[in-house]
Amino acid sequence: MSSSEPAALPVPPDPRVRDASLAELDPATLYRILALRGDVFVVEQNCVYADLDGRDLEPSARQLWIENDGAVLATLRLVVDADGAVRIGRVATAATARGSGLAARLMQRALALAGDREVGLDAQAYLLQWYERFGFVRDGADYDEDGIPHVPMRLARAST
Repeated sequence: MSSSEPAALPVPPDPRVRDASLAELDPATLYRILALRGDVFVVEQNCVYADLDGRDLEPSARQLWIENDGAVLATLRLVVDADGAVRIGRVATAATARGSGLAARLMQRALALAGDREVGLDAQAYLLQWYERFGFVRDGADYDEDGIPHVPMRLARAST
């Protein structure tokens, strides 16, 4: 490892997925979640965009995250769209914790929270096959968002 690379963050052997609404989050945890999103989506991907889009404030919004010793290692956000479908977004894993299955654990918990509702997401194109592992399928044409190719995806759920 070079001196410019960050030290690997320890990943707990059985990481616990946490989830909370904005009102349930303590300010320090919210700060660490937003900092990770900024580190990944703005700094790493060299993409200047407004991560804070107002959806975190919606009553139905839930933040999911995995942490170790106070460090947020991975996160995602769940919101409910106007049509009642659940939307997964802001899926981010710290560079030093990638490859450890944390994002998959977050996705599994998010899908469990969604229940039988339809679930949508906008995947960065290079992650298309990763999302297909969870049953998502392409739901429209590729598009560019802030210079990054994206694919709309949907997971149809059977209503009970």
